[in-house]
Amino acid sequence: MSLTAELSQKSKHLQQILSTMDRIVVAFSAGVDSTVVAQGAFLARGNHALAVTAVSPSLALGEKEEAIRLAELIGIEHRLISTSEFSQTDYRANAPNRCFFCKTELYQLLTRSVACNEWETATLVNGANLDDQGDHRPGMQAATDFQVRSPLIEAGFTKVDVRNLARHWELPIWNKPAHPCLSSRIVYGVEVTEERVQRIDQGEQYLRQQFQIDELRVRLEPNELARIEVPLHQIQKLTTPTAVEEITQEFLALGFRNVTLDLQGFRSGSLNSFLSINDLQIAAQKK
Repeated sequence: MSLTAELSQKSKHLQQILSTMDRIVVAFSAGVDSTVVAQGAFLARGNHALAVTAVSPSLALGEKEEAIRLAELIGIEHRLISTSEFSQTDYRANAPNRCFFCKTELYQLLTRSVACNEWETATLVNGANLDDQGDHRPGMQAATDFQVRSPLIEAGFTKVDVRNLARHWELPIWNKPAHPCLSSRIVYGVEVTEERVQRIDQGEQYLRQQFQIDELRVRLEPNELARIEVPLHQIQKLTTPTAVEEITQEFLALGFRNVTLDLQGFRSGSLNSFLSINDLQIAAQKK
């Protein structure tokens, strides 16, 4: 895929930004955004670039292996670190600022590990793009606190720009659906536990494999209610009498008490729509 003149200029700007960094440590989730940043960092700084993937129960099945595969494809040095956000009371409480505590844990570990080896002069970078600024993203405050840079934002990249550049660079995940952490499926105020995120992951894996639906969410509501979101044109796959019976049996066996299908369809970040202005203000004050 060839680049438009505008995107070509943004790509050059991205490389210029990354080239000014002595060493680069990329917070690498294997999503399209951080993969583009990792590719850009490697092109700009070669063996002075490092990708680091956080591994915890909130990481969906297969994402760690995808991160390893993509890092090998890019050629960038890659390390795995274990995070322990589930040990934090503030994280488990699942207030609207939950992501702040998760990202703080990640950036603390990255800063500590960087400071203890030859990467002490490194700049930490993430994969945030311009579109992320329009959503409720408390993790961005953690990035600010730890002086983590967002080169895609600095270079003016939207999500569409990121996907188009990934396709131009022939990165196989250029059209990969977003895979936010599993804890983001749990409605605010319901405690985040390892058992719950594992159950959500199993439910989503079942739906993807059984019904060939790539983009979906299993939301966990109070009283262990599973609310399934799939694109509107895929809903009919889940509403045949056979499918309804099979899904119900599977989800009850996983530990959910009730199962519902959201007729509004898949919406990324749909739980944020329930937040009031007061919720957002309280979340900001607790950071």
